Amino acid sequence: MHLKTKSTVEEIRRRFDGDVERFSNLETGQTATMDAPLTMELITMAAADSNPDLRAVLDLGCGAGNNTLKLLDLLRSRGLDFAGVRYDLLDLSRPMLDRASERVRAAGAVEVRTFQGDFREVDLRLGSYDVILAAAVLHHLRDDADWEGAFQKIFRLLAPRGSFWVTDFVAHEGNAVSRMMWDRYGDYLVHIGGSEYRDRVFAYVEQEDSPRSLTYQLNLMRRAGFVEIDVLHKTSCFAAFGGRKP
Repeated sequence: MHLKTKSTVEEIRRRFDGDVERFSNLETGQTATMDAPLTMELITMAAADSNPDLRAVLDLGCGAGNNTLKLLDLLRSRGLDFAGVRYDLLDLSRPMLDRASERVRAAGAVEVRTFQGDFREVDLRLGSYDVILAAAVLHHLRDDADWEGAFQKIFRLLAPRGSFWVTDFVAHEGNAVSRMMWDRYGDYLVHIGGSEYRDRVFAYVEQEDSPRSLTYQLNLMRRAGFVEIDVLHKTSCFAAFGGRKP
């Protein structure tokens, strides 16, 4: 499908407005994502290890708040000052944001701010975040300029030595490998939900998503200025990776 015929931001927002309950539960909300519990654990551990004195976190495309909750719980388990951290939640969907804020506050966070909108357009203070998390959000970016601009903005939002961690749906460079990985993903979806579930997931991927390869995104990180770039996990069409601002 051509990029111009993909879902608009507004169409994507409407779909997620109606999916709050499912995304409030990791087991139901992330079933279409392979190794979701593992990749969530890895990016939050990498964030906590890279920035143990963090004071401000931005969760891009936060959904119902699962990744922020995982990070908060990790900080608590390590005896760190999880309550002294500012948690900024950003999402297209107001119902998602409301649920995320409710859950994060209930888990012990004191300073929680919500921002509704497209992160490419929302006015956030540059250089103000120790950690930025982006789970299953970047694959909605479209052309090369869109991708480049998004990574550059994320870099500018980070404080010096801040880190950026991603877990997302990714494409592949070669056609043969792409077909192989897509078939494996299809088999996974059939295993957990049957052929109708696979077809439903494939339909909204075709309509909404325009992922880029892991290598493409790692190169974007380098061009934006990130250092210490690492791949934490890769399985079929999903990857977890990140890096640090000098």
